[in-house]
Amino acid sequence: MYILGIHSGLSLEEEDGRPGFAQHDGAAVLLRDREIVAAIEEERLNRVKHSNFFPSRAIRSCLDQAGLALGQVDRVVVDISEPFMDTLLNARALRHPSEPFQSARALLGGLLAREFQVDVAERIRFCHHHHAHAASAFHASGFDRSLVVTLDGDGDGLCGMVLVAREGRLQPLHEYPEAKSLGNWFTPLCRILGYTRFDEYKVMGLAPLGDPAVYADLFRRLYRLLPDGEYEIFPWGMQLAELHRAGLLAGMRGRGEPFTQAHRDFAAALQAALEDVGLHVVRHFRAATGEENLCLAGGVAHNCSLNGKILYSGLFRRIFVQPAAHDAGAALGAAWRILQEEGVEPPREPMRHVYLGAALPGRDEIQQTLAAWSGLVRFRQLPRVAESTAALLAEGAVVGWVQGRSEFGPRALGHRSILADPRPAANKDLINRMVKKREGYRPFAPSVVQERAGEFFRLTPDQTEFPFMIFVLEVRPEWRQALGAVTHADGTARVHTVTRGDDPLYWELLDEFGRRTGVPMLLNTSFNNNAEPIVDSVEDALICYLTTGLHSLVVGDWLVEKRGLADSDPAWAALAPSLRRHRKLVRRSAGNGNAEGYSIECTANEYFCEPKVPVPEVVFFLLLAADGRRSAAELMAERGIEEEARQQEITAGLVDLCARRVIVLRPLAAAGDSG
Repeated sequence: MYILGIHSGLSLEEEDGRPGFAQHDGAAVLLRDREIVAAIEEERLNRVKHSNFFPSRAIRSCLDQAGLALGQVDRVVVDISEPFMDTLLNARALRHPSEPFQSARALLGGLLAREFQVDVAERIRFCHHHHAHAASAFHASGFDRSLVVTLDGDGDGLCGMVLVAREGRLQPLHEYPEAKSLGNWFTPLCRILGYTRFDEYKVMGLAPLGDPAVYADLFRRLYRLLPDGEYEIFPWGMQLAELHRAGLLAGMRGRGEPFTQAHRDFAAALQAALEDVGLHVVRHFRAATGEENLCLAGGVAHNCSLNGKILYSGLFRRIFVQPAAHDAGAALGAAWRILQEEGVEPPREPMRHVYLGAALPGRDEIQQTLAAWSGLVRFRQLPRVAESTAALLAEGAVVGWVQGRSEFGPRALGHRSILADPRPAANKDLINRMVKKREGYRPFAPSVVQERAGEFFRLTPDQTEFPFMIFVLEVRPEWRQALGAVTHADGTARVHTVTRGDDPLYWELLDEFGRRTGVPMLLNTSFNNNAEPIVDSVEDALICYLTTGLHSLVVGDWLVEKRGLADSDPAWAALAPSLRRHRKLVRRSAGNGNAEGYSIECTANEYFCEPKVPVPEVVFFLLLAADGRRSAAELMAERGIEEEARQQEITAGLVDLCARRVIVLRPLAAAGDSG
């Protein structure tokens, strides 16, 4: 039996989004009975962070990996209940009379029919959102029985659920209504720090630089713990009044402004409050159920510091956090839930890895892609890729590393990673300058061979493997200074352990680096810049490499190096520009035929990508004529732009738009559908 699980936005890329139905992190997962055939997030393919579009590309990728057409899938399941989704759609129709009401089944069936030319509406199933989160964690844990806790922003009218799992079945014990949402509480408070939706993890990283005691009294007036694992978050109006009295509203940080110590202390207190509530919930239900194991899912479970606090609390012997704990992972849980309803038991073995996305092509196909970019790069094959790459890293290089199938979920776990020596503290600033363009305080994570993890980090007796980079652990005091690039201000690190059996090549790379340095560990951060999701394809990796300061790129067993050309070089003009499906050219007029301005806009809103990017008139009309089959140089010639300095200026502007992931630049040999 084939089951396709999806977490879905409800508009296609070329359509303006449905703001009344705020889905995000679209994804698709395909099961063949108990086996996960493929799982991938839409953002990896359409290049929109936290994509809120219908996951057409993710569905197609999963089907292609199985050699299936959609019509061959037995069930399509979405991770929200049908009555709740119908209610949301009805509410939107009432607010927007021009948009007729459609049932959830009809809307989803119509989107699938438009994209895949087949009617599967009768095969669509629905799963309660928090049941999907719970199933995604428990069935991947390998536990026979467990306490299961889901905590997120909201879904199906709830922000959390507590369940017990015994004999393969999940039994709900308690629900938390949306009014108590930790996710929806944490996010608006981030605005004090100049952050917004999807920036919550930045606050987690800032917190160790502050003192939570400074605002402890304030936070005691924002929430309170109640008996039986309950808690109360006070009304937002009361919270605003308290924030105002504390001077925090007047001192709100603007985006890009420096942090004051008050900001750091507020971040520390906010993180401490989240940990206080989270520990209160699991502590009560640990005592009430007697369960020794814990499974966590939901977006709040991506708070790695909270996970580390629960781990070190000693409340549980073992803890499993779904590596795709956010809504994308609920697509997997929904698929497992429906599989069970269809009479096939989900797996009971532990999830060992999340290398479930698109695979790299074969060696010859990689070579063909690299050859198409040869105007900008040189490349050669490495006979011993791990050994050669370890040597580069030991010499101080920062390397993009692309291998095998991409990771499902938000972490780069050694298949789509940027790697560096974990020892020099200066490497943090180096990588931020050359690639990430992000706040300097934010920590980088270490990947370490599992056999030696205990030498560097404080593990627990029953939990010595951390394969998903989702727990913050203490760095042993004697190693904190030596591991300056991966040790945070509070002496912790977000650890990723690697076993030889689960990822032989990455383990070999770590081991080879250890032979040279005595430390079988690397700084590992996601392979992307600050404007895009993690790279997926060879071409994604090349563009990121060429538009950042990375020293080298290793794809499969090919070493790629830049030719060192300026952004204005004719080699860049030889590439073909085009727009993606979610981008559109807009000319705004002030009336009377007077143009007010030219821009590239996005059909998603500001949470997902840069919504409006002004462009010069000449670039606007070049892109208007672009079809992905003619080079920028040809388009300039067609418009009679012959002056070399002008050509260089326009070329550099196109490269800048490409670096910001506003447009696509591709070699003519690879041109075609750039969307």
